[in-house]
Amino acid sequence: MSLNLDARQVAMLREMHIRQWSLPSKAAAHEQPNAAAPVAAQAPIQARIAAPALPAPPAPLRTEHPPTPRAPDTTYVRPEGVASMGWAALQQTVAGCQACKLCAGRTNTVFGAGPPPVESDSAPSVDWLIVGEAPGENEDLQGEPFVGQAGKLLDNMLRAVQLERGNKVFITNVLKCRPPGNRNPQPDEVAQCQPYLRRQIELLRPKIILAMGRFAVQTVLADSVPDAATAPLGRLRGRVYRYQDTPVVVTYHPAYLLRNLPDKAKAWADLCLALGVMRSG
Repeated sequence: MSLNLDARQVAMLREMHIRQWSLPSKAAAHEQPNAAAPVAAQAPIQARIAAPALPAPPAPLRTEHPPTPRAPDTTYVRPEGVASMGWAALQQTVAGCQACKLCAGRTNTVFGAGPPPVESDSAPSVDWLIVGEAPGENEDLQGEPFVGQAGKLLDNMLRAVQLERGNKVFITNVLKCRPPGNRNPQPDEVAQCQPYLRRQIELLRPKIILAMGRFAVQTVLADSVPDAATAPLGRLRGRVYRYQDTPVVVTYHPAYLLRNLPDKAKAWADLCLALGVMRSG
């Protein structure tokens, strides 16, 4: 229904800030059949018929879960008394070593290979000690050092100077477990394994040590060459060093030589140097 207001009443409503609402005429509706009703005209009707607001749904109940317990940190401990162990005890200790994280992924430890001991708890009698860096995949599977392609090259190098593994020659590595993916040894791994190598040298008492590869050179010469950890292997070649009273000759690792064939001549020169030291001693 509409109110019929005269001009005076309309003016009074305007002064009171009250807007006058009126429905559109039939003519206007007929002219714009699809036009939506003005929002302002619909507001009072919508306000009267608006449905009451629904209460908000209850918040989901929170279930308190106890925190997931953290796995205890693994502590790697090297057995005590390595410096005084006999050969058999040292070999057994290495076989069960849990001194670093490498123990979790190994198949076999690689203690070393050489002639059999004369007695059950004595070290083999050797002239040459060859020290490599770390076992690879083949070494890990077989528990023997230098059995892959690098090992074949090493055997050929030894035969060239009338030597062979197992005959007055003992071969070992700085690390006794294979690093994952044959990556380089890490400092903490070398530190944990170094006492085993030291004890092997003390028990074997070789006449000469041939250190093959950067990590072997760094480990063997750590106490006698101040810059052994930083000097390039190429600069350390060609000289005779000492590990306590034992002469040391350094050379490239056979795996490196397989990738860098021109350096085989340098490795041959190193081997000849070591052979000369043996003959002069």
